[in-house]
Amino acid sequence: MIQEATLKIGRDEVEDIALGAAVLGTGGGGDPFIGKLLALDAIDNHGEVDFLDLNQVDDDDFVIPSAMMGAPTVMVEKVPSGSESLSSLRQLETQIGRKADAIVPIEQGGINSQIPIAVAATLGLPLVDCDGMGRAFPELQMVTFHLDGIPATPMVISDEKGNSMVLSTCNNVWAERIARAVTVQMGGSSLIAIYPMQGSKLKASCVPNSVSLSMKIGRTIRESRRRGENAVNAVASILNGRTLFQGKVVDVMRRTVGGFARGDAKFEGLDEYLGHSLTISFQNENLVALLDGRVVASVPDLITVMDSETGIPITTEGLRYGNRVTVIGSPCSPKWRTPEGLRTVGPRYFGYDLDYVPVERIGETP
Repeated sequence: MIQEATLKIGRDEVEDIALGAAVLGTGGGGDPFIGKLLALDAIDNHGEVDFLDLNQVDDDDFVIPSAMMGAPTVMVEKVPSGSESLSSLRQLETQIGRKADAIVPIEQGGINSQIPIAVAATLGLPLVDCDGMGRAFPELQMVTFHLDGIPATPMVISDEKGNSMVLSTCNNVWAERIARAVTVQMGGSSLIAIYPMQGSKLKASCVPNSVSLSMKIGRTIRESRRRGENAVNAVASILNGRTLFQGKVVDVMRRTVGGFARGDAKFEGLDEYLGHSLTISFQNENLVALLDGRVVASVPDLITVMDSETGIPITTEGLRYGNRVTVIGSPCSPKWRTPEGLRTVGPRYFGYDLDYVPVERIGETP
């Protein structure tokens, strides 16, 4: 049985988590503003959310991750109502024949840091301080649960029109393929309940303390801005990251293809990077950063674009010509640096002919 929570997620915590998760989301995970509105509305109507440490989850507890699937660019016009997430969760409970004891984020990134909070508040369930990535990735099998053989299905996928589908697949890659095709037909985004599991499997497989890390990052940005300090440097320090580039956006080539936002963003250097250029390629999330044609960071490490003045992270769909930005690179969870982790989310999986090198080992920028 779930133990009593000593911490709560209220309005202030939602604000900080939304901001911090957008940093960890590396440009993806959907618009954090939309997700924040959903979470705040749910808390206002149903009360604060109990916030659990992993050690407060018992081995036989039943937990379900809740998330949005699709292209973040679609979310600008196709805003979820919140009922889709509840529909997916309830149908998955019916399919399995057991009620969820707690809700889990599948990733830390934009709207997908907030949907689980909204669901937890609405249903009066606690939220566990962990997730399946420690950042955001674009595909369903790109979670630590997959690395440990936990099946993604049965899963339920729903849209705002009232359509829903229960999926049972032979493996997690097929879950991604079929669910992606359904999501495209649903208009490019959907809400899912996926990877149902017992507490023992969650504790063995998840990335722990990721929600509280998002909260810490968001609070640090907010407090740094209030004190007139450099928020970007403060965040880099928390993440053991480093500055990859400073400059301005000069071009963004973005398209929505196959249920993903794909493209490239180009930057011209300013200050110490004057005369240099950076290109970031993305598939929902930032994948590879090239400084003057040389790789300076790649998945699974985190590549985060932040407003140089405010420290606010900028999503891939939010990049605009003229944005003055600082790009930081940060180490990913050690789980992604294993051979199986790199087969699942390394640069070669995404079609880049390069070997992964940890961001802290790549040569210094100019």
